[in-house]
Amino acid sequence: MTRTDNHFPPEEPGDEQPFVSHLIELRDRLLRVVLVVVVIFLGLAPFADWLFTELAGPLIKHLPEGGKLIAIDVASPFFTPFKLAMVTAIFAAMPYILYQAWGFIAPGLYRHEKKRAFPLLVSSTLLFYLGAAFAYFVVFPLVFGFLTHTAPAGVEVQTDISRYLDFVLTLFFAFGIAFEVPVATVLLVWSGAVTPEALRAKRSYIIVAAFVIGMLLTPPDIISQTLLAIPMWLLFEVGVFMADRFAPEPEAPHEEYEPMTDREMESELDNIEREEKTSRDS
Repeated sequence: MTRTDNHFPPEEPGDEQPFVSHLIELRDRLLRVVLVVVVIFLGLAPFADWLFTELAGPLIKHLPEGGKLIAIDVASPFFTPFKLAMVTAIFAAMPYILYQAWGFIAPGLYRHEKKRAFPLLVSSTLLFYLGAAFAYFVVFPLVFGFLTHTAPAGVEVQTDISRYLDFVLTLFFAFGIAFEVPVATVLLVWSGAVTPEALRAKRSYIIVAAFVIGMLLTPPDIISQTLLAIPMWLLFEVGVFMADRFAPEPEAPHEEYEPMTDREMESELDNIEREEKTSRDS
């Protein structure tokens, strides 16, 4: 006799259909993301040179009189501005990209998980933009002002445009990711991996780790390292403060199981035999 209930459902050819539908949905959402990025890129392409001029502003302001950026490679004057336009298009489309990611993941979450995950998704986007803005308006002027004035005598500072773009994009991503520290802290506490009290107890190690990460993610100068480490530490404190609201509730203590002794087991068996005898007599 075959058992067919909720615990052992019969296998049917249609069981694979949900997985295929998920793949189709994922493909559709990826195509929408690519389409939006391409449309934004086409709109920014005519202004690619202007975008690069604005991006190079913090460095050009600190170059010596008559200083300018140079292009070493033959194709750099053409491809570098378009590379910047493509990266800018991805940055601009990030809210839509995250919206599509949320639309794909959200159906698999519980209602209380959605209420907590959506604010984290929005805050992570805003924090990434905030980190990039902090790098452009605060870090770039200080770093370029320091680096251009430390050149030895007789050395003319002329930076290649492609290397400059790679340098600033590295800083943008470094500060954007570093500003995600509050979200990462909340997720760690929410998952139960750590507690806010444990994070506070390890504050000194976190500060040292922030400076080490700043050293690894930024160029080899003390200014950018410090300007990345200090916000990371402050954002860690914000994350610990917010994590108190996301900490899982403590579980009720469970009583430890104790096996029955031989005497208790014999007594239980006698009771069962008496109950069976009584039921037969009745």
